[in-house]
Amino acid sequence: MKFILFVFVFAISTGLYAQEISSHYKIYDVKKQKSISIDDIIDDMEHADVLFFGEDHNDSVGHHLEAELFKKLDSKYPRKVALSLEMFQTDVQLEVDEYLAGLISEKNFVKESRAWGNYKDYRPLIEYAKQNSLKVIAANAATRYSNAVTLNGLKVLEKFPKASFGFLPPLPVDTAQGRYYEKFTETLGGHNMGTMKIYQTQNLWDATMAWSINRFIKANKGIKVLQLNGRFHSDEKLGTVAKLKKLNPKLAILNISSFSDESFANPEWEKFRSLGDYIIITDPKVKRSY
Repeated sequence: MKFILFVFVFAISTGLYAQEISSHYKIYDVKKQKSISIDDIIDDMEHADVLFFGEDHNDSVGHHLEAELFKKLDSKYPRKVALSLEMFQTDVQLEVDEYLAGLISEKNFVKESRAWGNYKDYRPLIEYAKQNSLKVIAANAATRYSNAVTLNGLKVLEKFPKASFGFLPPLPVDTAQGRYYEKFTETLGGHNMGTMKIYQTQNLWDATMAWSINRFIKANKGIKVLQLNGRFHSDEKLGTVAKLKKLNPKLAILNISSFSDESFANPEWEKFRSLGDYIIITDPKVKRSY
């Protein structure tokens, strides 16, 4: 059993797994209207500041691609790349920094940073950042603030002590209307007040991630950011993308919408073209990560 495990780990470390996984995804450039490779996206980042990767959180192929993109970005633009994550919250930035600096154990990091249950899927990105001295942004709003908004609406944030504001975007947080709101209510199936408070929480997440990215970019001129989030936050360049663009109109932003689809053998690219600059379809036959 130990020998089998060793062979499996060796295969991944030598790139054999990467070769195998390449048959389980397809990438489409919406502007160029053609299939492309990861390297084409990397090249396009020469003139961009932020790349959003909108994922399905249980898509193991998508997670592999995120790690490949991060490594390739660092290879193409050495020392000029940072990682930003929905999966970590602003109030654990210290724990993230301590782990990247090698000051605390991985066990303490996972526990005290409140890492997601499927952290193993994001671990390769964190470990790569640690090994290569790259910065990682804990971008999302802490659960205690999200829960407060879900219960009482965005106005409740104004009641928190001043010390809390260091973890929150500038108040008040705007609630997006139009297409984003319609998409959200379609997903939840109604326009009731309960849904509205949940939508306000969605806007808090978007605003916090946008603020976290923009704050980092202002403090680290010339650094390109790879932002990972659920694709609802960035599809159609709405949500977090729209809020970031509003905060900093000069930023050049590219976005990926990645998901599995039954049309994988012959993707219906035209059907998905509104979702992003790049569409990634992954093989639905590949086992989900959780």
